[in-house]
Amino acid sequence: MRLCGILLSIACNAALAVDLFQDDFRRLPPRVLSEPIKQLTNAIQEYHYLPHRGVPLDPWENAICHTDSWAGGDEDGKTYIEQHEINAWRRIMNPTLVTGDPEWFDYTLEVKVRPLSLAEMAGIVFRYQTNRHYYLFALTGGDRAILRVRLPLEREFRVAEWRNLGEAPFRYDTLRYYTLRVENQGPDIRAYIDGKLVLEARDAEITAGRIGITANIPARFTDVRVSVSEATARAIRERINRREAELARLRAENPQPKLWKKFETPGFGAGRNARFGDLDGDGRLDMLIAQNIRKVQDNSFAHISCLTAVNLDGKVLWQIGRPEPYNDVLAHDNPFQIYDIDGDGRNEVIMVKDFKIQILEGATGRLKKWAWMPEAPKDNKVRPYELEVGDSIYFADFTGRGSRREILIKDRYLNFWVFDNNLNLLWQGRSNIGHYPYTLDVDGDGREELFIGYAMYSPDGRLLWSHDKLRDHADGVIAGNFSPDPKASPRLYWFASDEGFLMLDLKGQILRHIRIGHAQSPSIAKYRADVPGLQLMTINFWRNPGIVTLFDHEGNILAQGEPIHTGSPILPVNWRGDGVEFAMLSANPKEGGMIDGHLRRVVMFPDDGHPDLAFNVLDLTGDPRDEIVVWDSRRVWIYTQDRPFSGKRIYAPIRNPHYNESNYRANYSLPAWKDLP
Repeated sequence: MRLCGILLSIACNAALAVDLFQDDFRRLPPRVLSEPIKQLTNAIQEYHYLPHRGVPLDPWENAICHTDSWAGGDEDGKTYIEQHEINAWRRIMNPTLVTGDPEWFDYTLEVKVRPLSLAEMAGIVFRYQTNRHYYLFALTGGDRAILRVRLPLEREFRVAEWRNLGEAPFRYDTLRYYTLRVENQGPDIRAYIDGKLVLEARDAEITAGRIGITANIPARFTDVRVSVSEATARAIRERINRREAELARLRAENPQPKLWKKFETPGFGAGRNARFGDLDGDGRLDMLIAQNIRKVQDNSFAHISCLTAVNLDGKVLWQIGRPEPYNDVLAHDNPFQIYDIDGDGRNEVIMVKDFKIQILEGATGRLKKWAWMPEAPKDNKVRPYELEVGDSIYFADFTGRGSRREILIKDRYLNFWVFDNNLNLLWQGRSNIGHYPYTLDVDGDGREELFIGYAMYSPDGRLLWSHDKLRDHADGVIAGNFSPDPKASPRLYWFASDEGFLMLDLKGQILRHIRIGHAQSPSIAKYRADVPGLQLMTINFWRNPGIVTLFDHEGNILAQGEPIHTGSPILPVNWRGDGVEFAMLSANPKEGGMIDGHLRRVVMFPDDGHPDLAFNVLDLTGDPRDEIVVWDSRRVWIYTQDRPFSGKRIYAPIRNPHYNESNYRANYSLPAWKDLP
């Protein structure tokens, strides 16, 4: 954890007291500590890495990264930090700054708090595990103090699950600071206000963890102090040393990232708005980068403004439109893909631009075929145009030809259309379609069924069943048999935003429904050698970002933690070639890296100045192990392993096809092996 010098070096204040941490926020400037990112919503951090949203917060971290809740300031010569917003999502989320180490235990936390409103709570967080699992001691309502534990799963939609440990009458006003203090000793908790004991409890839900400050209304905080006994300080130091030694051992066992290639993208670069495929026919993957202009509202009507094709040596193959650096970032999908849509052995680029479905020659960008997009339905809630603009593209085999020749184009989040490869409309649908579909030949007739949002469609467009009564959209959808039994029936898995995680049979019966928070960006891979079958990983974003949950194929939770405070694509990485994969968080040398099935950072990237805004995981060198492509709007760097593979048989998993790329798809990595000479 980053503590940037604020953690004191276990300096003794008295014979039996040691300060682990002190801060009065004097290093933070007197301003709002974040700023808008061009015209984007805060969704940019779903699948991009940003170190902060305006001002570095070290040693603090914004646990709810997409909020702009915090401001520095001075009052009568005293520095403070203020939660300055009214939290409209207080039933499910609390703006929180955290610091410290998960190994902290048996500590005393003391913070001065000045509520600026009596309407809701302001207080301190302790024994913090994730932003959905911690203890809270707070003032609330102007007349009482509360002691609670936040539980990681909830029963009701968008209603946090709390267990009350105590409540005491305490009248307070907004005119002064109150000193809140919590003493932890094993399961015992004692809570004080201005030195007076007001609440006691005994609870072992969590016995160690980080500390933080939180408020649902404007409130100021200063003079944070964490202290422990000398014996506890030694024990904490020993725990941290054991953990770091274990991480060092695990990392040393793995190949290290080694720079393979890098090139510049001057003026035409972008964020995670790129596709990979062989454009020029030389048998190697190329990169197609899109810039876009966000129009109308939110992230629903972006228009592609420039496409640039480059090979992985950085040579520009062709370009359409005018490059504009301002158009480099996005917080949505864009409708373009690389695919051999006509089956002639050469890839095309299929995209929606200027209200047209367009098929371009992959090698040159020359227009081969086009058709107008369908008319926008009259009852769309927002209808700025007569024709649709498109959100993303998926290729499927609904006709049983043995190759995917049908083109599905969807909007955000209601309508979709299916075309043949001559751009004739075949059929369309309308439901709560979520972000990105998935297809699977369920009945073995050679034609794929469609799973989109909370619905299943036949290959000819008949709605077979739907669960549109669910109240948020499906971020990620996948169906398959991920059990160790090859004869087992496939299951359907939904990573359903604030509805959490759901598992169904293919008749639409819900078998598991676990509200873990805003679940998205799922990946399915062999993350644990000790667990049968494949494992399913997801990361939360809205209102509870950064929480990673690992499930087995039956929907049982194997691990949960908060290794980062933002979203991530968490793509599976075949890094060692031994049959067990890692998940990629980001390329940041401090907060990124790859995690294993126990959520430990087992591979880290060098601090060599590489970009870390976006990444993809691809096999580029011919060795079935993966390379990591990392980029921002100005440059692309590619990493491979620093050592050759040793062995006669290497893991070569089956992955999603490059032509069905999306920032929201469920990424799978199915077991397969390759014998080596």
